[in-house]
Amino acid sequence: MEQAIIAGGCFWCTEAVFKDVIGVTEVESGYIGGTVANPTYKQVCTGQTGHAEGIRVTFDPHTISLAEIYDVFLGTHDPTQLNRQGNDVGTQYRSAIFPLNAEQGEEAKAAIERWNAENGAKSGARAVTTIEGLEGDTQTAEWYVAEDYHQEYWDGEGQRNPYCLAVIPPKIMKLRKSFQKYVKA
Repeated sequence: MEQAIIAGGCFWCTEAVFKDVIGVTEVESGYIGGTVANPTYKQVCTGQTGHAEGIRVTFDPHTISLAEIYDVFLGTHDPTQLNRQGNDVGTQYRSAIFPLNAEQGEEAKAAIERWNAENGAKSGARAVTTIEGLEGDTQTAEWYVAEDYHQEYWDGEGQRNPYCLAVIPPKIMKLRKSFQKYVKA
């Protein structure tokens, strides 16, 4: 098994998408990229800690590659929005990839280049997704697991939350339409 850490806005949304991806065995919501140790949701929501809401995806590389994980990630949120996703505004909602090693960093760069080549040519927009936490980065890349009530949120409370009902189904539909071969049966 391998892991990847990505941030694409609200972690409830990205978690819901990746729970439907083949080869993914675990999705954990958390905080990364900030300067406060053991941040709380309330602290991260202020935008003052520097953390992004992210997910840590555990996957079987024999079923889905890291490149494919990154392609699904970039294709199921809007990587052209700086420090926001829709109505969620702030650095905590930035589009970012947090490589766990140099190889993942190179794969992240290649994925962003692929997205720009395929989608930027059509729309004229370019991904603003950052690659953070590599050697020399001034921000920490330490992972902090979010509070228990954020885990598997869409499967429980999220299905009664008006925000989630408005935002998550379109992302799941995008997964099913654009990445059909990666969707669990």
